[in-house]
Amino acid sequence: MSTHPTSTLLSGACVLTMDPTSGAEPVRRDILIKGDRIEAVEPSISPERANEVVDLTDRLVMPGLVNAHLHSWEALFKGRYDNLPLELWMLFAYPILGLSAPSRRLIELRSLLVAIESLRNGVTCIVDDVIEMPDQTTEALDAVFRAYEAAGIRANVSGNVLDRPIVDSLPFAADVLPPELLARGRSQPHSSPEDYLAFSEDALARWHGHEGRLRYVIAPSGPQRCTDDLLVAAEALSRRHDTTYHIHVLETKTQAVTGHELYGKTLVAHLDDIGVLSERATLAHAVWVTDDDIERLARAGSSVAHNAISNQKLGAGIAPFRKLRDAGVNLALGTDGVCSNDTPRMFDVMKAAGLLHKVTSPDHTMWPSAPEVLHAATVAGARSAHLADEVGSLEPGKKADLLVLRLDGPNFTPLNNVANQLVYCEDGSSIEQVMVNGRVVVDGGRLTTIDEDEVLAELRAHAPEFLERHAEVERINAVFMPHVDAIHARCASRPLGINRYSGDESTWLAGAETARA
Repeated sequence: MSTHPTSTLLSGACVLTMDPTSGAEPVRRDILIKGDRIEAVEPSISPERANEVVDLTDRLVMPGLVNAHLHSWEALFKGRYDNLPLELWMLFAYPILGLSAPSRRLIELRSLLVAIESLRNGVTCIVDDVIEMPDQTTEALDAVFRAYEAAGIRANVSGNVLDRPIVDSLPFAADVLPPELLARGRSQPHSSPEDYLAFSEDALARWHGHEGRLRYVIAPSGPQRCTDDLLVAAEALSRRHDTTYHIHVLETKTQAVTGHELYGKTLVAHLDDIGVLSERATLAHAVWVTDDDIERLARAGSSVAHNAISNQKLGAGIAPFRKLRDAGVNLALGTDGVCSNDTPRMFDVMKAAGLLHKVTSPDHTMWPSAPEVLHAATVAGARSAHLADEVGSLEPGKKADLLVLRLDGPNFTPLNNVANQLVYCEDGSSIEQVMVNGRVVVDGGRLTTIDEDEVLAELRAHAPEFLERHAEVERINAVFMPHVDAIHARCASRPLGINRYSGDESTWLAGAETARA
């Protein structure tokens, strides 16, 4: 394929359309691409309709993967932390004290690294919930967008915001933290609802819809970190601009306890009661949801971004995949941050999701199927990103975001079941080409849009100074460790009565008792 075709015919490929008719069942199809969109997907298309014809008889073509929840900030910390639950891990990955803003160039390089890893592994669309520390500025957001513009990826980039001090988002903080630490935590600057709305309106004007593949996302951090005024105002802004409302909800048991401490109800019930759940809303994680929470999400038409690897690494728990999906909640997949995963590779997440939920119930009829996992990584991800009419499946009128994979390599030899082998055998190494918006952005395993070697070399040159400075920030914030650890243990031992599958809460409570002993 040429990198800028006017019209291209992909001929004779084995195709996973992921459309309502064929789904994840492989079919032999021709695909005609004109400009940035798919014009036709048919058993046979005349070569005369295209400027260029590519024979893909021995190839698999499928929609590009959608990463429904990602934090690019963490790319600088990949492999840095282990054996820390989320609230302790955040003290170092998202520290409260002592931070200084990274340079705009470092932000751009960091984002390019995420784009390189994502595109090379078949992710054509990302929802990057950018949390810029200590504060997000227009210049910092521009650096992220510029990187994704250059790399050629489809990117939905947030302005993540909180308007409560982080220490006040933790239950029992006023009882457990020493007064001087509590005061230091509360003294850190944070945005007001008015500041965030002005920032977002500017970002929407500058970047939303740019090049037909860059979008701005409204992203209040979480109901425990944001006031109701901010949550409601942000939702109204997302409705006014018909864009995504992306929010972290119930990732950990500590957050489940927080809901009852702050609001006397679950965090999902609180969001529903203040009117911010809708079809635009995507809840990242939703691990500790109740049956009532799931009913509320389904009724509102909201999505959940399931982060199977990150939730394991941080010991957060296991989201109720089957209950969510069977209730009609749109269930997408995400990698989460690049140091709680520790990569943005979606094939890893697909395999983890396919396997993880097989150990939550002995009833094998309830286990996820490979087609369900593929649906979550494509169609459901597109809906979560508010792009259901644009990407996620190979259908006429949709954007030409697709992958070409070799079927003659080890991952598909022998060829038994395409869907199963994509979920359980594929690791990205079979990818031959990646197309976004009708443009080939990966060819032969390397990006065509930027010089990967130059980016990586420059990032390696910048990294030592930044990481040395961050090590001092980690030292400063370690003072919170014993106190937040006590909060974590206190929450872990509190019964909540959530019964999503056999053994869940009893396992947590037993672990908490063992830790205390």
